[in-house]
Amino acid sequence: MHRTYDCLVLFSGGLDSILTCKVLQDQNVRPLGIHFLSPFFGRPEKIAEWQEMYGLDLLGADISEDFVRLVAQGPRWGWGRHLNPCIDCKILMLQKAKEFLGKYNASFLATGEVLGQRPMSQRRDAMNTILREAGVQGLLLRPLSAKLMPPSPMEEHGLVDRKRLLAIKGRGRKEQLRLAQEYGLSKIPTPAGGCLLTEPEHVKRFRPVLELLSPPRTQDFQLATVGRQYWADGHWLVIGRNKADNDTLAEMTTPGDLVFKLASFPGPLALGRQFKNPWPETVIRDAARCMARFSSKAVKSKEPVAVRVGTCMESIYELDINPKDSPELNWEEPG
Repeated sequence: MHRTYDCLVLFSGGLDSILTCKVLQDQNVRPLGIHFLSPFFGRPEKIAEWQEMYGLDLLGADISEDFVRLVAQGPRWGWGRHLNPCIDCKILMLQKAKEFLGKYNASFLATGEVLGQRPMSQRRDAMNTILREAGVQGLLLRPLSAKLMPPSPMEEHGLVDRKRLLAIKGRGRKEQLRLAQEYGLSKIPTPAGGCLLTEPEHVKRFRPVLELLSPPRTQDFQLATVGRQYWADGHWLVIGRNKADNDTLAEMTTPGDLVFKLASFPGPLALGRQFKNPWPETVIRDAARCMARFSSKAVKSKEPVAVRVGTCMESIYELDINPKDSPELNWEEPG
C-alpha cells in the first residue's frame, strides 16, 4: 500500500466497485478501496486475493460496533424488504470513509452506485438523501452514473474528466459486463447483495437476537450465523452440525457461555448463551438432552451417556443424560 491516494472507494468486492476503481485508474487517479466489515457483510479473507486479481490497493475496516448499534436502534430511513437498513448503511459507510481522507491525503470519495439498480438505496431521491445525511456533498463521485447527475466538484475542478465517466442506469449488467471485458478482468463476480440482512434464512436467525437481547452485541449476531439454532423460553442453544461448526463455536465462546460436549461419544459441540441470569439446572439438563440427540452413536447406546458442561470461567462437570428422552422444553428453530 502507498501512503497517499487520490480517492477512497467503497469496495464491496462486487463488479460495480471493481469497475469504479478501474474507471478511476484509467484517468490516472490512484484509488484505495475501503472494504467494510461487520457480522453481516465483508470478506476479510478475500482482500489479498482481490488485490492481486484486480491490481488494486484495498483496506479492511471493521465497523461492527457502529453497525450493530444502527440495527439495534432501528434505522432512521427504514428497513428494506427484510432487515436491511440500506440507506442508513450507506450513510454510515460514507461517514466512516470520510474519516480516512486525511490519513491518506485523499481528496474525494467514490462509490459503485448505479442509478436505479437497487430499489431502496439507489433511487435518485435516496442517493440525494445519502449525499446530504453523510455530509459528503462536494466529496462524493459516482463514476458509473456520473453523466446522469449534475457535475461534481471533482469534475468541475479537473480531477476527473466527465467525458470519460459513465451513464449506466437500471438493474441490467450488459454495460458492466462489456466494461469488465474491456478491462480484461480475469474473474467477474456473480451478482449478489453480499449482506446477510437481505437473506430470509439469516434474517430468521437474527430476529430473536434483535428482539430478546438488550442490547445485542456483535458476537451475538456472529453466533446466530453458526450451526443449528434453537430457542426455548428465551434460552438460546446453538448446536454444531459438523467439525467446522464445532471449531467455530469453540472459538466464539465468551465468559458466561455454557459449553456442552459428550464425554465418551463423537457428536456435536453445543453452546448455550446465558444473558442476565444463569440458566437453572433444569434448563441445563434439558439443553444437554437436546444436544445428545444429535449423536447417532449416543442414541444407539441404549443407556445414559455423560455430557460435560462448563464455561471458560468454571470447571467442567458431567450430567448423565438419556439421549432417547425427549427434551421437556420446546426447543424451536427461529422461523
